[in-house]
Amino acid sequence: MTTKELTCVVCPAGCRITVTLNDKGDIESIEGYTCLRGKTYAANEVTHPVRTLTSTVTIETAEGKKMLPVRTDAGIPRERLFDAMKIVRATRAKAPVHTGDILVADFIEPGTNLVACKDFL
Repeated sequence: MTTKELTCVVCPAGCRITVTLNDKGDIESIEGYTCLRGKTYAANEVTHPVRTLTSTVTIETAEGKKMLPVRTDAGIPRERLFDAMKIVRATRAKAPVHTGDILVADFIEPGTNLVACKDFL
């Protein structure tokens, strides 16, 4: 048996959650959560952790090159973050760009996109 201690980040309560795994890595128990969102978070975090990636890409504007803040519109597997950053570093945008515009469709995972977080006109 293995136990993992987590602090839930779903809401401001910050519950301390303990997840117990059997020898095969399957969840035996989850304790310490105060809502079902916390239980779901803990189960996902120990079996398949995902992260929302935030970064910047170069954008060409009338004033020259600037940096455009971007993020993924859904979580991507934590183990793929370095692969994701290789794509981010190679990505270039050209104005005009609006908040929410998709810069890279199916980014790392099908259905997950890299989107702009600022308007550049």
